[in-house]
Amino acid sequence: MSTAEATTASLLVGELTDGVVVLTINRPDARNAIDLGTARAISRTFDLLDSDPACRVIVLTGAGGHFSAGMDLKAFRATGERPVDERRGAFGLVREPPHTPLIAAVEGAAVGGGFEIALACDLIVAAEDAVFGLPEVQRGLTAAGGGLLRLPSRIPYHLAMEAVLTGRRLSATWCAEQGLVNRIAPPGAVLDTALELAMEISRNGPLAVKASKRVVIESGNWSAQEAFARQEVIVDPVRHSADAREGASAFAEKRAPRWTGS
Repeated sequence: MSTAEATTASLLVGELTDGVVVLTINRPDARNAIDLGTARAISRTFDLLDSDPACRVIVLTGAGGHFSAGMDLKAFRATGERPVDERRGAFGLVREPPHTPLIAAVEGAAVGGGFEIALACDLIVAAEDAVFGLPEVQRGLTAAGGGLLRLPSRIPYHLAMEAVLTGRRLSATWCAEQGLVNRIAPPGAVLDTALELAMEISRNGPLAVKASKRVVIESGNWSAQEAFARQEVIVDPVRHSADAREGASAFAEKRAPRWTGS
């Protein structure tokens, strides 16, 4: 991946280190609200990273102490612009997140579309004082960027319904207690904690990680009768891969595996 190609003023792409890359939404003056240009940059960058075999985990964060306020309301009021990428949907990811594992590193607020972005990620690391929420109903709107679809499958139904219908803010501690947040970190230490988690993932076989993510996501739509057959289509190529042989050899030889992604 060419960092220079992917980087824009509103989305910073870090160097790929040990299979992990950090994407930073860089609009701190707007609390990292997403405009159409940023949504398209996010989508385009995910395309590049998904096609790069060296990239094993993506960490998404925000600049200036906030994750994201969601849609750029100033742009919407001025021109009616909505941050919807043609293929990946709102904010450049909620309809089609990347195939590569994606971790949200949340400092400050992840509300409205910002919460929907976090919900589209595979894992969430949050600061102790971070806040989440879907306040759209308080403004006469609905959370149409995946919040109404994803939240009820992540926490108990009645708690999700209360959060949606009241629009109240949710503390990081409460979210962690409900299993919505993977790890809590002190303010200012969220990115380091997310990178530790990303490195733990990146040490595993990349083919196996991507296939496992795909099964977890897609199996929600499978019937019990077809589930194992459909899973086999995804996992069997991994079983016959060079990485699978390397994993077995590394275990027998008591050494770290040398993955090739093939």
